[in-house]
Amino acid sequence: MTTTKSPSEVGLKHGFRSGLEAKVAYQLKRAGLAVTYEDPGSVIRYSKPERKARYTPDFILPNGVIVETKGRFLTDDRQKHLLIKAQHPDKDIRFVFYNSKARISKTSATTYAAWCEKHGFLYHDKTIPKAWIEE
Repeated sequence: MTTTKSPSEVGLKHGFRSGLEAKVAYQLKRAGLAVTYEDPGSVIRYSKPERKARYTPDFILPNGVIVETKGRFLTDDRQKHLLIKAQHPDKDIRFVFYNSKARISKTSATTYAAWCEKHGFLYHDKTIPKAWIEE
């Protein structure tokens, strides 16, 4: 019994993101054209237009400290909080993580804690420290 691989599986094997990309590359090669796929030298830079966004804090302590609770700290969350910090430096945003030792991605050695330290955010695991409440 022979198994037939899908175009996506064949494409991924050869460095493409999809079977369609592999099919087009094969077509170009058959036509005698040089095949270059996602050449780093051909990157086109562009700016994304600004869009208005809103952020609603999880908790605001009576002393004004903003506490954001995070089980998972996704890329969008990290980017959002960097933008908020840059645009509102007067806001004191701190994080309570389920596990601050978790890595920001499977391929990164950076933990949630290391990210916070790098970007100047205070953090704690599982509970709000009494010291934050008493400030």
